[in-house]
Amino acid sequence: MATDPRVSPRAGLLLAIVAVSAGAILVRLSDAPSSVAAFYRVLFTTLPLIPIAVWRYWDHFTRITRRDLLFAVCSGVALALHFAAWFESLSWTSVAASVTLVQAQPVFVALGAWLLLRERVTRRMVVGILVAVIGMISMSVGDFVGGVRIGPRPLYGNTLALFGAVMAAGYVLTGRSLRQRLALVPYVVVVYSVCTVSLFAIVYAEGHALSGYPPREWAIFVGLAIGPGLFGHTVLNWVLGHLESSVVSVSLLGEPVGATILALVFLSEVPTPITIIGGAVVLIGIAITSSASGT
Repeated sequence: MATDPRVSPRAGLLLAIVAVSAGAILVRLSDAPSSVAAFYRVLFTTLPLIPIAVWRYWDHFTRITRRDLLFAVCSGVALALHFAAWFESLSWTSVAASVTLVQAQPVFVALGAWLLLRERVTRRMVVGILVAVIGMISMSVGDFVGGVRIGPRPLYGNTLALFGAVMAAGYVLTGRSLRQRLALVPYVVVVYSVCTVSLFAIVYAEGHALSGYPPREWAIFVGLAIGPGLFGHTVLNWVLGHLESSVVSVSLLGEPVGATILALVFLSEVPTPITIIGGAVVLIGIAITSSASGT
């Protein structure tokens, strides 16, 4: 790991968590179709990185094999489906439920590594997965049991968020091999480029326009790229060079908490008691799984 960074890695981690927590709020504030917002979020994050990647890492691109390209395509498509599903889920369920459920990707990474890569699953990981699943179920049915809903179709929105979590896990699993052979910047550019093209295909298939939006929407698109994109995930990748991945993974559980607080302040959205309890159970399960797997 790198030593003696000029900026405190823990301060960077706090900044990144705040930045990614704001993502759901910006999506909810946007009136544009969710797939369009996702497209511009990834596009505006990728464009500034392309000149850097070409100037400093051109030799990495020349060494990409067909096998690596296949992994990049799979990883980028999975990431596109993650963004498309999660952004859309925010139109149907609460911010608290959506962000908590989509953050459950470490659970699906552990399951996928066991099923697809035959990686060992410890008893502690099994406990964590079961706890998280119990929390997910309680969150998904809680609105109907409690009789109070936040969002027009919370069960549908929660399902989309869970699908987004599964796709995020697919992005991690398919990108794991590629990341070992490519430096961070070229890896991000290759995968994000595939993700951008995939999101463009989704926007085209849905028949949405890519232009004609008011300045407010363009500000939100740029904000999604700068906030969750640049100060969020880019800073997180830097932090991973200075802190243990398990610390970063567990710290990211602060995203649903931060997003819920921001939704309360800016959207006046108060989560139901069942959502809060179920969300807490999910976060506990994720924490157990992450600490057991070291991810």
